[in-house]
Amino acid sequence: MMTNFQNVDEYGRREFIAQAAKSCLGVGLMPMAGSYIHDSVKALTPGARPAAARHVIYLNMTGAMSHLDTFAPQIDNPKLMHDVRAIPTSADGVVLSENLPLTAKHMHNASIIKTMVSSQGAHQQASYLMHTSYLQRGTIVHPTFGSWVAKLSGQINRTIPMNVKIGGGGGGAGFLEAKYGALPIGRPGQGLANSKMASYLDDTMFQNRIAAAEKLNVNFTAEYPQKQVRAYSDLYRDAIKLMKSEDLNAFDINKEPDSMKELYGETNFGQGCLLARRLIEHKVRYVEVTRGGWDTHDDNFNRVANNCVDIDKALSGLLLDLEMRGLLKETLVVLTSEFGRTPVPNGRDGRDHWPYCFSAFLAGGGIKGGVMYGDVDETGRSPIAGKPIKPEDLNATIAYALGLPLNDVQYSPSGRPFTIAHKGEPLFDILA
Repeated sequence: MMTNFQNVDEYGRREFIAQAAKSCLGVGLMPMAGSYIHDSVKALTPGARPAAARHVIYLNMTGAMSHLDTFAPQIDNPKLMHDVRAIPTSADGVVLSENLPLTAKHMHNASIIKTMVSSQGAHQQASYLMHTSYLQRGTIVHPTFGSWVAKLSGQINRTIPMNVKIGGGGGGAGFLEAKYGALPIGRPGQGLANSKMASYLDDTMFQNRIAAAEKLNVNFTAEYPQKQVRAYSDLYRDAIKLMKSEDLNAFDINKEPDSMKELYGETNFGQGCLLARRLIEHKVRYVEVTRGGWDTHDDNFNRVANNCVDIDKALSGLLLDLEMRGLLKETLVVLTSEFGRTPVPNGRDGRDHWPYCFSAFLAGGGIKGGVMYGDVDETGRSPIAGKPIKPEDLNATIAYALGLPLNDVQYSPSGRPFTIAHKGEPLFDILA
């Protein structure tokens, strides 16, 4: 028997141990046993790797954040900075804008890409590209990156969704099954909407209604066995399961002490980051938190400074909290926007759209600390050192850190092949 067991592959051994534990002890070990090799068989195909991170918190700065006034100050040309100074950080040789003094204390755990570029200079198209790795087309809707993560990474907690989006819209699964799309949370302080049973129903009445609905659907599901029809039924069952689970508490930040709320800041974004940490603790794979207000065509410098009070407190609080809880080493925190802002201010003290050079911040699981990748010319207009990093390259870097198979092919309804990061290449210079 021992010989036979030794001949089983790694995944088979882990599955055997988990099933044995479940049978003998009444516990399930698969989430723990599969922590760093995903329990999706497709994640074990050639090209997949052990995961350096298990979770992603993606902080989306919608409206296009000014990189020069935040994560990539142009210290060689102070005229572009409009009196915004660069400050040292906890990492030698890495500087940030003075608008981010708290985040500067965490740069030993983080990397910054200064050479991000995009082929799109309009908000909607650029955001679509950043989130999907594909150009927006009228004939197809591509899955967002969080949906790819949910599809390919495997579920750790069988009750709670794998993909959650806090603030803002979007996050759809595209041509993947609907269950991989993002669960939307509008305001973090209000928790998960419509998650409680109506007060006029008791459990027996509720179960009778569910049984009646399933009976009505039997003929329809038999006649139309498409994956989207199955996905709707799966979503319904999963919603009921979560509604009755203790994991529903993950969405309630009111269970946090006031001191923790203060650490993150009382704004929607700050509380959204706090909610993201709670969800990661409950083994959600991918959480996106959106923060708008970055379309600074007018009065850029005052508006960015005001925005950064919020961002700096929330981001530094998140990094500190994750580190203290031992979660930072397995959680990849990403902050970026759809494109950047013009180096030369316009006549209204604003900065206009600039897709030719912007920045991305990455920290935590799978990322080297204290790295400032690439450099730009003295005018701040374009990369001169390090290769230009496109949205699909950034997504490939995140996917690589998660151990996901970049060559896994999923097919659209028309039979066209797609992969998680299109033709993107991981940036190994910032990967640990």
